[in-house]
Formats: sequence, structure tokens, C-alpha cells
Amino acid sequence: MPRTTPLPRRRLLRAGGALAAAAALTPTVTARAAADSAPDDVSARLRALEREYDARLGVHARNTRTGRTVTYRAGEPFAMCSLFKAFAAAAVLRDHSGPAGRGGRSGLDEVIHFPPADILSNSEHSGDFLETGIPVREACALAIRYSDNTAGNLMLRRIGGPAGLTRFFRSLGDEVSRLDRWETDLNSAIPGDPRDTTTPSALARSLERLTLGRALSGADRRQLVAWLKGNTTSAKRFRAGLPEGWTLADKTGTGSYASAHDLGVAWTTRGTPVVLAVLTTKAERDAPVDETLIERTARLLAQTVAPGE
Repeated sequence: MPRTTPLPRRRLLRAGGALAAAAALTPTVTARAAADSAPDDVSARLRALEREYDARLGVHARNTRTGRTVTYRAGEPFAMCSLFKAFAAAAVLRDHSGPAGRGGRSGLDEVIHFPPADILSNSEHSGDFLETGIPVREACALAIRYSDNTAGNLMLRRIGGPAGLTRFFRSLGDEVSRLDRWETDLNSAIPGDPRDTTTPSALARSLERLTLGRALSGADRRQLVAWLKGNTTSAKRFRAGLPEGWTLADKTGTGSYASAHDLGVAWTTRGTPVVLAVLTTKAERDAPVDETLIERTARLLAQTVAPGE
């Protein structure tokens, strides 16, 4: 649950306000494909899931080989929550990796020292490095694999804070996603609050550029994918819903108002990359998170965009 972060605060972004407002247009309810029509009942089945779980569901799924795509409320704003950590790690890779310097250490090998006051909830792994300091690459790995909150904030420090991550999104061509606050305040997910928001389509497209495109160098892209493949937090979300034999590289996020998300790339048994974004939220602040909603949505999307794979 949100707490006041002990890390230094940054000025809230002003320029992103208009962009977030534009994202909050009339909800879209579509299921489509680039080459042919998606099954007529896909939108109806997604709406039925919303009613069953009393939730709002945002979806973007794309088979990158066939172009077959399903979207549902894909342009509506959702709180980003810990999904930001995958992109913060990508920004660190772009800005701080590379060949070792004179001391034989690359930017990823640099050690970050931090005081006990910086330790947040869900940070037991980074807490192990309190005495010695944590290498940058280890902070990235912990933030993705365990959604470690302190590690997430340490990454943000490396890239210029929330404003720095927003600039990184813009460099990817994402004019919607924005980060305004630090862990754990960014998880407040208050309905109508434009801070720390994104849309399913914006995140899915940005992730595709990073993991399958040329937004990162080959070595950095492989490192990011390796970290995402090591994620441990989606056992009841994408990993439970996708077909047996698929390989998944993903990141989850969770916050108030039952905000529960999963974002990733999954390779089918034929090696076809499928980009998936499922974001969910509810109307009440303390409503229970329903990971089964994400599981069932992922199963439906896999059947729709990559049948038989």
C-alpha cells in the first residue's frame, strides 16, 4: 500500500498533463486484427470478465508474425504501478551499460550505497546490500525479478528520477506514459488522477520496441529480456494463463483500487513473439486484487492471436 517515500522528491511534470488528459477519452471496446477479423465474441467475452470481477480491463495483444491484434480499452488510462521498473531498467541499460572503463568496471558494475532510511516495503532483497552497497545491474535485476521497491527507486535515481523515465518514454515515441512520483507513492492509483499513468497500447508498443526492436543495442536488449524471463511475480497471472511450452518475459504491477497488471512478450512453441498487456482496476480503494482475471484474460488472448501455436 502507498507510503511516503524517504527518497528525495522531484517536481511533478507539467507537460505530461495534457497528454494524460488526451488519453482519458471515450473508452474503446474493440477486438481487431491486421489481416483478418478477430472472433466476434472476443469483445463480449472481455466485457463478461469485467462484469464477473466488477473490474475495468485494458488489453493489448499482438502476434508480431501475423499482425493479428486484439485491443480492449487499450487507449484508456491506468495507473502504471511497478510496470515502470522494466522501463527504468531499460533506460539504465541504454545510458549506463557499455564497455568497462579504465578500472575494468562498466556502468552496470558501479556500486550504489544507500542508507537504512531508503529501505521500503517489499525490499527484502535490496536490504541484503545495505552494508556493502548494490551494483547497478543487481538493482535492475531485483527490481524486475522481485519488484523490489528500493531497487526501483535506486534505478530512478540513475536516470533522473520520474521525469527522467518520462523522457525515456518520449524517446521511444510514447507520448502517453508518464511517471511523476517515486515508490511507493506512485501506487495510489486514484481514479481520474493523471499522475503515473499509461495505457495498455502505449506500454505494449514501447515494450515491443525495447525487447524485439532496435531501441536498445543487441547486448542490452538480450540483457533486458533475460531479466524479464527471470521474473518471479507472475505465477498466478500470465504464467498461469499462457499455454504450456510458451516462454515468457514479463513484469507485473500492483497498487490500490485493485490495480493488477502484467506486461510482457511470450514466445509460442513455434517461436512466434506475442506482445501482451493486461491492466485491471476496480472502483473501490481497498477492493481485493483478482489475479485470476489476468490469468483468464491471458488464456483468451493466446487462443485468439496465436491459435494452435
